[in-house]
Amino acid sequence: MSSASHLPLRGVRILDMATVLAAPFSATLCGDMGAEVVKLELPQGGDPLRGLTPVHEGHPLFWKTANRGKKGISLDVRKSEGRALFLTLIRGFDVLVENFRTGTLDQWGLDIATLHAANPRLIVLRLTGFGQTGPYARRPGFARIFEAMSGFAHLTGEPGGPPQHMNYPLGDVVAGLFGAFAISTALAERNALPREEQKGAEIDLSATEAMMRLLDPLAAEHHIGGVVRERTGSRATYTAPSNVFRAADGVWFTLVGTGGPIFARICRAIGREELLQDPRFADNAARIRHLEQLDALIAAWCASQPFAELAEHLDREEVPYSKVYSIADLRADPHMQERGAFIELPDAQFGSVPAPAPVPRFVGRRATPPATGPETGQHNGEVYGALGLDEAALTALREARVI
Repeated sequence: MSSASHLPLRGVRILDMATVLAAPFSATLCGDMGAEVVKLELPQGGDPLRGLTPVHEGHPLFWKTANRGKKGISLDVRKSEGRALFLTLIRGFDVLVENFRTGTLDQWGLDIATLHAANPRLIVLRLTGFGQTGPYARRPGFARIFEAMSGFAHLTGEPGGPPQHMNYPLGDVVAGLFGAFAISTALAERNALPREEQKGAEIDLSATEAMMRLLDPLAAEHHIGGVVRERTGSRATYTAPSNVFRAADGVWFTLVGTGGPIFARICRAIGREELLQDPRFADNAARIRHLEQLDALIAAWCASQPFAELAEHLDREEVPYSKVYSIADLRADPHMQERGAFIELPDAQFGSVPAPAPVPRFVGRRATPPATGPETGQHNGEVYGALGLDEAALTALREARVI
C-alpha cells in the first residue's frame, strides 16, 4: 500500500469542529482521499458520538470508526484565549467543518467575516438540519428528523402501516456524503485559480435538503400526475418485478427485473416462459398494473426450494438478485474478501478495528489504513507546537481549561 501523499486530496488540511456524525463524516471521507483532518473537541470532550452504541468496555467503537485517521485537539473557542488561538490555528487550514445551530459561531465572535479576515482562502462547510436561512434555521436536527421531513420515511414501511426508520442514522451519513462532495467542489473551484486570486467560500448544507435530493422524481410526479407516492413494503412500484422474496429454507433475498430482457430471463429461470406471452406482463407498465399477481407467481416458486437451489437457476439465467446480507454475511463473502472491502484500523485498545475500506478507489493508489478516532486532545502538543507554543504555554492553557 502507498501513503496518503499519493491520494487526490493530499495537501488539503481540514479542521473538523463538528459533533456527532453528519458533518464529521464529511471530513472523514475527505481524509480517506488523503486530506489531513484535525478533530477539535471541547477540553472535557463530551461529543455525543462517544456515547452512542456500540460501546465496548467503555471504548466507543462508533467514535473510533467514524473519526478514523484524524488528529485530536481540544480547545474551548467560547473563551477569549481559545478564540484567539483558534483564529491563529485556522490560518493553516483549507477547510473548516462545523454543524452548530445557525448563528452559534457568530455569537462566539467567529462569524464568517472574522474567519475570512484570518484566512481569506478558507472554505467553511456549515452543515445543519435545515440550512442557514428560513424559519426553521435554528431548529435542532438529527438523522431521523431529516428522514421524516424530507419525505424519505413516508416511503418506508408496509402498506397501511406506520412509516419506519432503519436502525442506523441514514440521514446523517447521506448529509455527510453531500458535505464531502461540497468540500471537493469548493476546493476544485478555488484551486483552479492562481494562489493570489484564490478566495474562500461559505457552504450552506441542509441535511433535510440532502435527503430530499435523493428523491428526484417525486415532486414532478405529484405536480404533473397528482400522485403522492406511498409505502409499499419492499415492493417497487416503478419497475416490476422488484421485491424481496423468501426461499423454502427461510433465506430472504431481493430480486430485480427492470426491463423486458431481464423479465424474460426471470421467466426462464422459474420455468414459466409462457408468461412472456401473457398480456398482463407485456411491458413494464402492464407488469406494474399487475404487481400482486406477478409477485405471487415468483413468491410461490421461491418458496418451493431452498435458496442454494433457486440461486443456481437465477445464476444460470444471469438474473440480478442477492441474499439480504447481515454484516456477518458481508464479512464472510469471498468477493468482499478478495476486494479488501474491509480494512483494519490500528487501535490502542483493541489492536485493530475492522471498518469499510475507502470508496471510491483510485487504481494503484491505496493508502495504509488510518488509525481509529483520537482521544480528546491527543495531538495538542503536535498541533499547537507547530504554532510555536511551548510546553509552558500549553500547561497554562490546560490550567485555564482553554485546551
